[in-house]
Amino acid sequence: MTLVPAMAPTAAHVTMLQRSPTYVAAGPSVDVIANGLRKVLPDKVAYAITRKKNTAFQQVMYKRMRKNPDKAKDFLVGRVGKALGPDFDVDTHFTPSYAPWDQRLCLVPNGDLFEAIKDGSASVVTDHVDAFTETGIALKSGEHIDADIIVTATGLNMVTLGEVDFVVDGEPIDFSETIAYKGFAYSDVPNLASTFGYVNASWTLRADLIAHYVCRLLNHMDATSTQICTPRLRASDASMQTGPLLDHLTSGYIRRAADRYPKQGDREPWINPQDYAKDKKMFRKSPVDDGVMRFTGSHHQSVGR
Repeated sequence: MTLVPAMAPTAAHVTMLQRSPTYVAAGPSVDVIANGLRKVLPDKVAYAITRKKNTAFQQVMYKRMRKNPDKAKDFLVGRVGKALGPDFDVDTHFTPSYAPWDQRLCLVPNGDLFEAIKDGSASVVTDHVDAFTETGIALKSGEHIDADIIVTATGLNMVTLGEVDFVVDGEPIDFSETIAYKGFAYSDVPNLASTFGYVNASWTLRADLIAHYVCRLLNHMDATSTQICTPRLRASDASMQTGPLLDHLTSGYIRRAADRYPKQGDREPWINPQDYAKDKKMFRKSPVDDGVMRFTGSHHQSVGR
């Protein structure tokens, strides 16, 4: 969605080929309110207000769309229709078969993709690839797209923790058999924290919260002279129902990786809420020593690594 308008001004023509439509929304690339606040308030204060405004607005919109998917679909598709005009086939190219936020929603800065389509420097084709040819791409519909250059920008495969091999006491860890602890650590895996952001908001929001919590965790270990922290299932968690870490997303790349990813449970702290307000409270306020994260190994003991 961002590659096409970036290439369009210098290319003869850019064609965006997609297997199926995605929800697309135009938004400003500049936050006018934030810039206005910075003129009258100290940067730190203006930043705090802007951050609260943006996160609150995003979460309200996300929850409203999930609660009323049909209205949300009409709203999003209707805005695209207005942007591209009555002659453009919005039903074929910008009307997904799924509900909003079943997959990630794409933001088009300043509507530049729509402008590129309207001025003729870019176009959209919704079809499946049958084969690559000497002169372009043959489609399953029988049509052919002539192309000098083909840029592949889809089809990613998610991996777990960068495909690093983790071993504890000589035994390799199979993360698909673990349960995520607060969405950043894993059951029975000691001294390991990883960053997993939001799929329905800015990734860095959750990255910041996790970094803050890891600092709290390290400070607690220093204060208690412990060297090992390990999330352990409680006796009451033995019958806990588990499911996919990202159970509400239907994207192909998510589903393809689901059997390799850790699971999540049906209760705290084994859930991955993907909710900034809940995460903010959990990572900043909840006790580090919660009876699930176990602390062992004093500085005066020999600890194997």
